[in-house]
Parts: sequence; structure tokens; C-alpha cells
Amino acid sequence: RPPTRWRRCSGGAAAATFDVAVVGAGIVGLGAARQLVLRHPALSFAVLEKERQLAHHQSGHNSGVIHSGIYYTPGSLKAKLCVQGAALCYEYCDQKGIPYKQCGKLIVAVEQDEIPRLKALYERGLQNNVRGLKLIGAKEIQAKEPFCRGLMALDSPYTGIVDYRQVAQSYAEDFQEAGGTILTDFEVTDMEMAKESSSGSEDGLKYPVIVRSSKGEEIYCRHIVTCAGLYSDRLSEISGCSPEPRIVPFRGDYLVLKPEKCYMVKGNIYPVPNPRFPFLGFHFTPRMDGSVWLGPNAVLAFKREGYKLFDFSATDFLDAVLYSGLWKLVLRNLSYGLNEMYRACFLSAQVKELQKFIPEVTVNDVLR
Repeated sequence: RPPTRWRRCSGGAAAATFDVAVVGAGIVGLGAARQLVLRHPALSFAVLEKERQLAHHQSGHNSGVIHSGIYYTPGSLKAKLCVQGAALCYEYCDQKGIPYKQCGKLIVAVEQDEIPRLKALYERGLQNNVRGLKLIGAKEIQAKEPFCRGLMALDSPYTGIVDYRQVAQSYAEDFQEAGGTILTDFEVTDMEMAKESSSGSEDGLKYPVIVRSSKGEEIYCRHIVTCAGLYSDRLSEISGCSPEPRIVPFRGDYLVLKPEKCYMVKGNIYPVPNPRFPFLGFHFTPRMDGSVWLGPNAVLAFKREGYKLFDFSATDFLDAVLYSGLWKLVLRNLSYGLNEMYRACFLSAQVKELQKFIPEVTVNDVLR
């Protein structure tokens, strides 16, 4: 691999040159960069990340579930990616010694009218080649989850949990060991094609894209790949492409079981999803640290990377509320959205949802 080249930028300072720059050091950006450098070892690669840490946003703030691919339309790209991706995730974790738990998942029907939907999910999972799926009755539910009550459940034994931040960090190590460069604290705010007069003939033709950071730093590259998560629409617009569809941020508002009550949940426990609504509903999610998350309520966030109740950005808020796509979503799901907001405000309302599956859970057993 040739060393990173340097060239003079417009301000006179030295700017690095790369064949390919990947924007975003979440799990998607790092996974893409890792795969590219392994496929094309003769090229030079950089990952550009606005934060000082890697996997700082969505990759470090998700529920950590390795889904098995039950929900998606058979033959769709989502279904293929989920089923193959789960298998590859376990294989990668085994190779790298990354801990995970194959704790399984039960999708539990608690009402008679949910059973036809549960059976349809089972058929869909079989068509997607999800391993080990089976329908089980009330006694088998209690054998797997002693505190759970239900009429019938879909048992997915190969669903698991992992710390995706740890997976992303491992991708970063693979990328750097293969010769890739990671530049943190580099927030991309502009990109453009270099003008021939300022870029120099041969060098300008080889590295025609200028990428600038919020601090005025520059790099030059031949190709740029943006994996910017919650800012993907804005990066698309900066690059000269369409910002549609816009990102509208929803925050997963979770409860957590008190540590002394975590014995009540062994694996993932999910409701039968209602296809009329865009979210999966309230569920029980064990975590790698031994805690158990309960929820979420999906509530509109007032900041794109707003993980707390009072996080606010005027720009992000206005972007969301002025976007017609949000209002279409709201009007289609008005009663569902009002219920989500009600549950987010009242702890007892959230616990009532949980008691459909584990009647023993009380308000005293949970924390926000």
C-alpha cells in the first residue's frame, strides 16, 4: 500500500489525498470502509467522523438485538440482508471473540385475534429461511419464559443480542490494520469538484473532490461515500443530490427493570406487530450488561441526535415539523401517536402494556 499522499490546498496548508473517503464512523460507515479496503487493497481509504469517538450515535444507542429476519417481505432486500447478516454477525463475533448471547425471542399472542397474524408471521419467516422457527403453546411459553403469559408464541431461538458499539470498534481495527485512515473530529460541511486551475493538472484529475470540515480542514479524494446516519439527507444535499426523503428523528423512550427484578426475563419478548402501525410495539429486551430494557415508546425527538427528553435544536425541529412527510405519517397514525405520547408521560400506562405479557411486573419494578 502506498503511503497517504499530501498536497497543497488553497490556504497553503497540507491536505491529505485518498482514493476513497467514507463519511461517518458508525457501524454502516465502518462496515462499508472495512469491506472496501479488503476488496481493494491497492487503494487508499479514509473514514471521516465528526465526533471524537467512533459509533457515538445510532450505533451506540440501539437496543442491541441481532434480528433473525421474520418481519420482512419474502424475497425483499431487507429480508435477505437480515437473514444473511445475522449469520455473518455471529460468524464475525466468533472470529473476533466479541461476546454475544443467543437468548432467542418469543413473539407472543395474548389475544385470540392476534393468532392469525402470528401464524402469518411464521409463514413469512419460513419463506425467509429463518432458522429454527416454531409455533408454541401456552405451556411451552412458560417453559421458556416462566413469568410470561400468552395463548401462542412464535419461537425464534437464533435471535440474539450484542453490543454493536463493540462490533463497530472491531470493524475500525480491521480497517486500520488493512491500511485505512480514520480522521475523527472532522465534521463534513462542504464538498465540491476541484477547479482545474487550482488543483494542478495531474494531481487535480486524480483527486478531483474537495471535502471540507467545519474547522476549514480539507482533504482531496477520487470518490466519496456518505454513511451519515441521521444527517444522511443533509450530506446528500451538500453533495448536490436530492435531500428527499428527509430524516425525521424519533426517540425510543425506554424503561428499565430494576436489577433485582431482571430474573423475570430470560430472552426477548415481543408483541405480535399490528401491520397498520409503523412500530413494533412494547417489548422486553435483555442487554449484554445484564439489564433489561422495556419499551420503547416512539416519540418525536426535538433534535436529530437528541437522546434525552429536553434535548432541542431549532434547526432540526423546524426541519421535522415543516416536512410534509411527517404530517402524512401523523395523520395516518393519529390515535397510535397519541397513545404513544400518553404512555410516555404516565409510567402506569407503560406498565399496563408490560403486564399483558408478564402480569407480575409493577410500577415499583421499573425505572425510567
